[in-house]
Amino acid sequence: MIRFLQTPGPTKKIVLGGMLLVICAAMVITLVPGGIGDSIGLGGPGQGVVAKVAGEPVTTIEVQREARQMLRQQFPRGGAQTEMLLPYFAERAAQTLISRKALVAEADRLGLRVTDEEARDELLHGQYGATFFPGGKFVGQQQYENILQNADLSVLTFEQGLKDQILLDKLRNLITGSALVSDSDVRREFEKQNVKVRFDYAVLRKDDLLKQIKPSEAELKAFYQSNKATYNNSIPEKRKVQYVVLDTAKIEAGVSVSREDLQGYYDQHRDDYRVPEQVNVSHILIKTPLPGPDGKVDPKGVEEARKKTEDVLKQLKGGGNFADLAKKYSEDTGSGKNGGSLGWIGKGRTVPEFEKTAFSLAKGATSDLVQSSYGFHIIRLDDRQAAHVKTLDEVKDQIEGTIKQQKAAQAAANQVNGLLAQARSQGLDKAAAAKGLNVINTDFVSRTDSLPGIGSSPQFMSAVFGQAEKSPPEQVQVAQGYAVFDVVAINPASTPTFEEIHSRVEEEFKNERVTALLGQKTQELADRAKAEHDLKKAAKEAGAAIKTSDFVLPDGQVPDIGAMSGGASVAFGMKTGEISGPINNGTTGVVLSVLERQEPSAQDFDAKKDQIRDTLIRNKQQEMFGLFVTNLRAQMEKSGKIKINADEMKSLTRAPAAGEQGE
Repeated sequence: MIRFLQTPGPTKKIVLGGMLLVICAAMVITLVPGGIGDSIGLGGPGQGVVAKVAGEPVTTIEVQREARQMLRQQFPRGGAQTEMLLPYFAERAAQTLISRKALVAEADRLGLRVTDEEARDELLHGQYGATFFPGGKFVGQQQYENILQNADLSVLTFEQGLKDQILLDKLRNLITGSALVSDSDVRREFEKQNVKVRFDYAVLRKDDLLKQIKPSEAELKAFYQSNKATYNNSIPEKRKVQYVVLDTAKIEAGVSVSREDLQGYYDQHRDDYRVPEQVNVSHILIKTPLPGPDGKVDPKGVEEARKKTEDVLKQLKGGGNFADLAKKYSEDTGSGKNGGSLGWIGKGRTVPEFEKTAFSLAKGATSDLVQSSYGFHIIRLDDRQAAHVKTLDEVKDQIEGTIKQQKAAQAAANQVNGLLAQARSQGLDKAAAAKGLNVINTDFVSRTDSLPGIGSSPQFMSAVFGQAEKSPPEQVQVAQGYAVFDVVAINPASTPTFEEIHSRVEEEFKNERVTALLGQKTQELADRAKAEHDLKKAAKEAGAAIKTSDFVLPDGQVPDIGAMSGGASVAFGMKTGEISGPINNGTTGVVLSVLERQEPSAQDFDAKKDQIRDTLIRNKQQEMFGLFVTNLRAQMEKSGKIKINADEMKSLTRAPAAGEQGE
């Protein structure tokens, strides 16, 4: 039998050895018939379901959870205000989950599967290894669950998601496995990246030419008339608005949580606070040899390990300090440096031989030799914790914060709906005065203006400028919480007169003329240099500055030219002494003449070809898989295997009404 964790760090092996049981449980629960997929019927998506993908639901709860994850990634510091942005992440979250489930369904159709061994290995060595196994040491079952809970994930959701990700990786490998790159492609890309050139270059600057352009009033008026269509309605629409802001942070500060609230929430979520039986153990490990090519273990090596472990045990019985001996002898370096401590572990998290002994010891007792597939252990039980449910007092602070947020969200939703209803019947001024709230009145503002109490808010401005004239007051969600607003007056977009935008017309006239002049002068410089076969002489005659570059690579930068990946990239295909055509980067016009080429060596190619090939293949694979996902979505939507609930999707992006918060 192949040992799944033969890499250094036995702590990882021992603690994670039983992870298979948890993953198996997740798989069994997921595959039980009659689950959520069966409960919503055979038709289109129902209430609470955003979409059905191959019969599997994408639920509103899943989308909200995914949206919260996206929100945390973009705003890691969080806070009540960022929570208000949640509806704006819902559309992206929904599309992500629909595509993911479509890919999982396709992988399943193709017969791809994920073994528990693969999932366990990914948890240890993949992107989550540093989180759950820092320094190679498992954080413990309780901390594992706490980390997931803080990320708004259950153990089941996380571990099934982990399996799905492995499945998608397999699908991706299957789809992109045929991606190949020819030797000529590799060579061409290598030369493209590694050829160096040094060159003379003549520079004409736009700013210098701009000084020569002095238009008359007649020219400017003619320019205005010929471009009048571009000025139509260029003075943007502005609106005068009045609004009231309901700040959820202030509402939350005034929320109180009673003991009855805490008890009620605790009783409803008691299972969330169950702690399994755990032991706090230390051990000393002397490893046995790994199996050879024939699958057999060297018996002499096993015997040597046994004798060495027996010697350590003898020292312990003679009064030796366990921690000191672990640091000196243990071949589990992860725990050895900590005096052998593995910390708290639960059942199902270690190999059977280790678990049986660890959970049978009395507190403070030390075992005799225990042999497992990793070697010989000496185990000491440092502490024991019986299975129990955490008391309300232990989780009070955690619960209180959750209830407070839920109450504040509910109160805010109730207040904004009440304010809106009263504003529509009595006017915003009276409604705000009745509730002791301040009304903010603006002058005429444009879509991009920043407003008192709200700041720069595209969401608010979109709602304001989307209102028809004389519409009743409306509400909109903003970063601070909610705003109820009323559009007082509208100043429609208009076309400015020549006098009103004289400076703008002059600037645009000059920019148009100088751009054309720069192109003309640079072309003349290039033509003259080529005709005379002398860039320096042509530059002097044209009044252009002449400079010489250092050796530069295709991804390099050169003063007055900028990135060599732009128009100046022609230099890498030119021969020594050849003169380029005009190169325009918007602010300068350049003509260059190659002085030297420095070809990369064969040794450089040998050193870099594998890396270049890998990069080209990855790029091709990404392109192939992106096209596959697009086509798969289109096919499944056309065949009815993807059904989207437009009403549910729409409800995810609107401001929640009273009674919807905190569910």
